[in-house]
Amino acid sequence: MPHTLSQVCEILERYAMQPTLAGDGRRSIAGVATLEEASEEQISFLSNPKYEKMLAGTRAAAVVCKPEIAAPPHLNVVRVADPYAAITVLIAELHGYRRHPRPRIVGGAAHVAPSAVVGENANIHPGATIDEHATVGRNATVYPGVYVGPRCRIGDDVTLYPNVVLYDDTVLGNRVTIHAGTVIGNDGLGYAPIGGKWVKIPQIGIVELGDDVEIGANCSIDRATLGRTRIGNGTKMSNLIAIGHGTHVGEHCMFVAQVGLAGSVEVGDRVTMAGQAGVVGHIRIGDKATIGAKAGVTNSVADGETVLGAPAIPVREMRRQVACLMRLPETTETVKQLDKRLAELERRLGEAT
Repeated sequence: MPHTLSQVCEILERYAMQPTLAGDGRRSIAGVATLEEASEEQISFLSNPKYEKMLAGTRAAAVVCKPEIAAPPHLNVVRVADPYAAITVLIAELHGYRRHPRPRIVGGAAHVAPSAVVGENANIHPGATIDEHATVGRNATVYPGVYVGPRCRIGDDVTLYPNVVLYDDTVLGNRVTIHAGTVIGNDGLGYAPIGGKWVKIPQIGIVELGDDVEIGANCSIDRATLGRTRIGNGTKMSNLIAIGHGTHVGEHCMFVAQVGLAGSVEVGDRVTMAGQAGVVGHIRIGDKATIGAKAGVTNSVADGETVLGAPAIPVREMRRQVACLMRLPETTETVKQLDKRLAELERRLGEAT
């Protein structure tokens, strides 16, 4: 249902965002869109000041921005300290989250083993398989093509999108979301050299995901050789991410696409890893650390440290290296001129003697 701009501000007030409205509070707001694509019934936002010039051309009914932004006089503006957080709230309030349809059984039904336990109001689609002694919590949604292996334990309000695979004994907490094509609990790279051959080490551990974890599409999280691979509460992962066996990831971390962690890595809480970062095994990434895009991490990273590069080094040192590299052509020319001058001085010195 559409809201007035005043009602939008009331929503933000419920989240203690202290909005300030400049404009027509009666203006109707039906949804959220980008500055470029917003219509006259949609609200947009500006969180990065470098895009401030786009305010003049937007057709949006209103824009959420920071207090210091100078908006055109014709534009309705809602000023808050954190526009990105505010627009997140408004998207959730005005559009809601994806709704999961109840299945209409047309072809083959889901296969639920006799020993499996499925919680109240669970939504198991045709083509899904719940294997022996598995437990699925209340209000869970399991889409077609999902395989839940023996003895898996799935919490309440979990969503498994099509073709997710949970190997045996995998444990998922409450409100976990796993997107299409992801595999949890597959064997890690565990082999021992015996007699000149690689002999497979049985991977007898498990994978455990905490509450409120979200895993993107086509990810892989290896089961531990012994013990467990663990992903902490609230951690979010994008697509195409690989987590090696026995790795422990802390709470509320954020991993962007194509991050790869080898086995037995210890990752602290609230760690951010940008796209295509790679981490070797058996090291620790400290709490609140940031791993930059394409970084190759070969040594442990301290709490709160930001690293970049391959091999990864502290970002302040990387900036100095990049600055030197940018001056390399000029420096090379200077060295050439110094070489010429040195050669000339040596020639004159030789003539003088």
